[in-house]
Amino acid sequence: MGARLRMRWPWKSKFSSDQFIVSWSAGVLAYVRARAAGNGVFVVEQMGIERQGVDNLENFARRLQALGLGDLTAKVMLRPEQYQLLQIDTPAVAAEELRAAARYQIRDMVSVPVDDILLDVMEVGDGHQKGTSHLFVAAATKAVVADVMALGDAMNWQVTVIDIQETAQRNLQSAMSRQDGRLDRADAALLVSDDRQAVLTISANEELFFTRRLDLPAGFMSMAWGDGQDAAVDVLHDAFTPVSEYVPDYAGGALAQSVDYASGSDVDADRVQRVLVEVQRSLDLWDRSWSSMPLGGFRVFAGERSSALAAWLSREMGHDVTFIDPESLFPGLKDMQPADLPYCFPLLGVLMRTA
Repeated sequence: MGARLRMRWPWKSKFSSDQFIVSWSAGVLAYVRARAAGNGVFVVEQMGIERQGVDNLENFARRLQALGLGDLTAKVMLRPEQYQLLQIDTPAVAAEELRAAARYQIRDMVSVPVDDILLDVMEVGDGHQKGTSHLFVAAATKAVVADVMALGDAMNWQVTVIDIQETAQRNLQSAMSRQDGRLDRADAALLVSDDRQAVLTISANEELFFTRRLDLPAGFMSMAWGDGQDAAVDVLHDAFTPVSEYVPDYAGGALAQSVDYASGSDVDADRVQRVLVEVQRSLDLWDRSWSSMPLGGFRVFAGERSSALAAWLSREMGHDVTFIDPESLFPGLKDMQPADLPYCFPLLGVLMRTA
């Protein structure tokens, strides 16, 4: 990326009429083409997933060209496994020096030499809170960004910006809160896009306040949620650190709290309950840390299992959890492949990013 491009956070709304969004990770390309229909609504015209498989980059690019995906202006969304998202105290420096100061401050938090990363910073929250202010720092290795740009060069894409999933997810939350007339209320969203990880974000006033990544047990999307699992609840609550003692290890990378599923029971019920406990911990932490901003809503998305996930969490946690209906914001999705939607859904938030 170097001097050609840097990650840029959105600030002011500026929608173009036709947009192309991609992610490229571990040999899997996800893409969305959409056009603006006014009032913040986008009509999805093309969406899908293509896997590189055994093709070299040249042959893979040829395959993508045949789908009409070449020679486009593109926005890229990095997936969570491609970067770290860290939280630090805001350095006491001028605004133009924040990136340099943040680079110095995270030097012991990243898994590679700090000179090998590209980063951007964004204020935590909307700036109206008292006390110490904090920054989110998104840090991706130069190698990851170079891999993305190599595909872009092969496709003759003009890559204008690189975004991340947490801010894309924040944009989706804001759009839904705007529809509901409650932009000023804190809103939680949990997106499950694959069998590996879920991303939880809490936003208010169109800004990101909190985020956490939850590792999922293998096969989570095909497991039974909440059926015959009551017996496992008490055992699992005893097995975890009490919520009152739980503090996220922000320095560990990406605000992620990994759970060692392999060391626990092989019973699906136990594994599913572990996810439930981690979601509850996150919401408890929010209640303690942001007591002046109680949650106004909790939405979830898990593709065709969204309603089942919402029903399970509502029953087990005592929250009114609703599921996200993407078609309320994106007409045209009903004509797309349902199996592609979970992996592609986060990309839709980049449509709403501020340029």
